[in-house]
Amino acid sequence: MPVSHEIKSQLAKLLATEDLIVEHKKVETAQFNVHTRVLILPQWEKASNTVYDMLVGHEVGHALFTPDRNWIEDYKINPSIVNIVEDVRIEKLMKRRYAGLAKTFYHGYEELNDDDFFNVANEDLDTFSFADRINLHYKIGNFVDISFSDAEDKIVSLIGECETFEDVLKASQMVHDLCKKELELKEQQVKDGDGDEMMVNLPSDKKDDQPNPDDMTDEELLDELDKPSNDESSEEGEPQEEQPIQPQNEGGITGGDTSGDLDIKTVDTLADALKNLTNENAIENTYVEVPKIKLDQIIASNEEIHKHCEETWDPSNCQMGSVDVPNYLQWQLENKYNFEYVDQRFEEFKSSAKKEVNYLVKEFESKKSASAYARAATNRTGVLDTTKLHTYRFNEDIFKKVTVLPDGKNHGLVFILDWSGSMSHVMLDTIKQLYNLIWFCKKVQIPFEVYAFTNDYPLMQLDSDGQPRIARINPYEPKENLLVVAENFTLMNIFTSKVNAKTLNQQLKNIFRIAFAFNNGYAQADYHIPIKMKLSGTPLNESMIALHQIIPAFKKENKVEKVQCIVLTDGEGSNVPYHKSVQRRWEPSSYMGQSGVHTGCFLRDRKTGHNYAFSGGWYDMTDILLRNLRDRFPEVNFIGMRLLASRDAGYFIRNYYGSYGDEYEKLMRNWKKNKSFAIKKSGYHTYFGLSSNCLSEDTDFEVKEDATKAQIKSAFAKSLKSKKMNKKVLSEFIELVA
Repeated sequence: MPVSHEIKSQLAKLLATEDLIVEHKKVETAQFNVHTRVLILPQWEKASNTVYDMLVGHEVGHALFTPDRNWIEDYKINPSIVNIVEDVRIEKLMKRRYAGLAKTFYHGYEELNDDDFFNVANEDLDTFSFADRINLHYKIGNFVDISFSDAEDKIVSLIGECETFEDVLKASQMVHDLCKKELELKEQQVKDGDGDEMMVNLPSDKKDDQPNPDDMTDEELLDELDKPSNDESSEEGEPQEEQPIQPQNEGGITGGDTSGDLDIKTVDTLADALKNLTNENAIENTYVEVPKIKLDQIIASNEEIHKHCEETWDPSNCQMGSVDVPNYLQWQLENKYNFEYVDQRFEEFKSSAKKEVNYLVKEFESKKSASAYARAATNRTGVLDTTKLHTYRFNEDIFKKVTVLPDGKNHGLVFILDWSGSMSHVMLDTIKQLYNLIWFCKKVQIPFEVYAFTNDYPLMQLDSDGQPRIARINPYEPKENLLVVAENFTLMNIFTSKVNAKTLNQQLKNIFRIAFAFNNGYAQADYHIPIKMKLSGTPLNESMIALHQIIPAFKKENKVEKVQCIVLTDGEGSNVPYHKSVQRRWEPSSYMGQSGVHTGCFLRDRKTGHNYAFSGGWYDMTDILLRNLRDRFPEVNFIGMRLLASRDAGYFIRNYYGSYGDEYEKLMRNWKKNKSFAIKKSGYHTYFGLSSNCLSEDTDFEVKEDATKAQIKSAFAKSLKSKKMNKKVLSEFIELVA
């Protein structure tokens, strides 16, 4: 059964009881940086779940109990020895903290022993060094017999009793000194011609001038080991300078620097064996993060947007005959063209939308009341109900009651509107849907903000002389593995609840005029579209990144508890790359480049501790960013409204449900019948698919005076069908909002 890296990451965090940063990388050994709290696990795809759990539990032990301390300055000990002793301590503490891990460690080491990970199957363990035998004793000692002399056994017992890292260092010093004395004894045997007798354990029949370790107490043994050995002093008695052994940067079951004279081979043997568990052909994992955006650098204010529109349409701001004024605008200015026709259409739509707005309000209030009633609590007042006194013999409930309703939550809505070129033919219909929701918000007094995303709005900055100029300031500090937000990304705050009713009505007219022009095509437009309001690309994913700052800022400013985020779009956005440091061999220093997301890329959220795998597909990034937002802001509903041409519905549904199956068939039937459906498997809580053709149809029931019975029936059915679709979608929308 393949190992799930995400599950193992969660296991590590649960065991550590902290939000560790867990990365699965193409490395040979597990590493834990006690300072940065980053746990790097190899991609042990060939390991069983038991062994994987044991290795994860071991590394978490270092995360919990190994201090961030540079001990090498105070102790001249081989780091491999310290790791061996520290492994014993942290595994003991992990088993003490999580009783179930004892079984995992037992069976994990049993599996390693059965597979001969330590390469000891045909070896005489008595010939191994003292440090090696300690390592084997505490890892696979349940399955192999390992002998120690009386002196060694005392140190082994001390190792098992270590509770603090200071205890580990003291015991490691004893092991280190005893191993060096072993080495000296071997060298002396070689000099005396006894090189064939490679005895490892300290002999009990030492020279008369040397004490017998078997007869010593623990304190006497420690004092003896503290004495300098032969290689620690010169002929003159002057102590020689010992070369410090560099500590390793990684802690763990395979760590250690085995350089030097001390031969601790089981560490290297296990390390080599664990390397075989990794997939050599695995793709290197990359962990990317969302940058923290400075909102003032990406948002074009509501006031600025509409000031630009009004200045563009004000003839007094243009000079007749100017080469900067297009010919059709010259005609417009000369004939003092106004927006009477399009404004009249706006007023007609506003009047016709009252029914739908009232329907929304009614549904919202009823849903909210039903929700409050479901949470209501009925309490006795302690006052007798005189109307029930006559029932006292068979009814204990004779007291008056009061129903306590919990405080309702304050609501707020954030809209994200697609301002891309592909929206031109459906922009007017989308705007109409948006206006219904805005008027609904105004009527029930819900604060709202509407942002239209674009990458073609030139934000203005003041230069040193105080003059406005087009200048982009990067909205964040680029760092390696941060997702890229392009410098030309802008959110236009086209509507806000902070303006009064009169101002809002004029702003709604402004955007209606522009949408009307888009709907009729640029060439057929009889008036000028403000230069900054042209349609652009689709920075939808950049908008998802910006919501990490927009949502908390909106909640704080409006003091709301429950926020709904509605995204109105007609398609997916392009994948955003991530920053990557690039070093060219012919250049002296690296530079900050970019790389596209790919299979093996994960979005990492340090706050929630979740990782999200990218598939490398161009369409899944938005869903991943949305899932991250949902985990980051669990109190927010994210609702998508996707406008579809009839030919695109099947393709859109297949992205989430495949080409066949009950759910696919059900949604397709709903589409054919109602020209709408709701997807529950995307990154949104609900993703509505709406027919762009149906939205553009007139929903009023109008027939000619001399219409036949069949014509009246047809017009009535058409009107009902359109209204039915809208009511069904709006009803589901209110269900989420309330």
